[in-house]
Amino acid sequence: MITKEKYRIRLKGIIKYTYKKIGRAINDYQMISCNDRLLIAVSGGIDSLCLLNLLISRKARVPIDFNIIACFIETDFIKVNKEILIEYFKELKVEYVIKRLTLKEAQLDCFWCSWNRRKILFETARDFNCNKVVLGHNMDDIIETTLLNFFFNGEISTMKPKIELFGGKLIIIRPLCYIEKKDLISLASKFNFPDTQYECRYGKNSQRQMVREIIKSVYRVCPSVKKNIFRSLYRIKKDYLL
Repeated sequence: MITKEKYRIRLKGIIKYTYKKIGRAINDYQMISCNDRLLIAVSGGIDSLCLLNLLISRKARVPIDFNIIACFIETDFIKVNKEILIEYFKELKVEYVIKRLTLKEAQLDCFWCSWNRRKILFETARDFNCNKVVLGHNMDDIIETTLLNFFFNGEISTMKPKIELFGGKLIIIRPLCYIEKKDLISLASKFNFPDTQYECRYGKNSQRQMVREIIKSVYRVCPSVKKNIFRSLYRIKKDYLL
């Protein structure tokens, strides 16, 4: 069990910056309440490891008591050194659970993988009496999804920072929603994470990569493009929509 005395990250530089960002998101969307049981999806990649560490640090600092359970879903198509990851969970003294996802090769694509992983997370949350599932999507993920849905699905939608499911019995939260990918990369270098050898062979989705290149191109003339796209989701002018 994590206690306030056993885990307290020194807040400075990028650690302080991202800690404040995640705190703002949690407060803005009222993501975490006293006695919550959080099931954190930990893939072994830097985003989810940053998320886990930031939430552990928050638990050690805020006067709100909540519980953390890390959930790693093992698959044959995402390369992760499970043993190293488990040792890291033990080092952090965080409760953890390992689940297994098996899919046929012909079924493999990002959507189907994500759908099945989400199903396992929901089932695990139920089994461990967790009322919230915590996902490591950052600001880049959200704005890329917004443009993907706009370009390829013909709809205006995205991943919400907080969403209630099953009549409010389960809530998904995304505390990294205010943090850009580049800041998580910088943060990871400060945390000195173990090398889990994380690699997803389907991670370089061609459509998503195309959207990233578009954003990079716009960034050259408009450095605030990411924040502008994110903010636009709150500034919907219905009078100018069909």
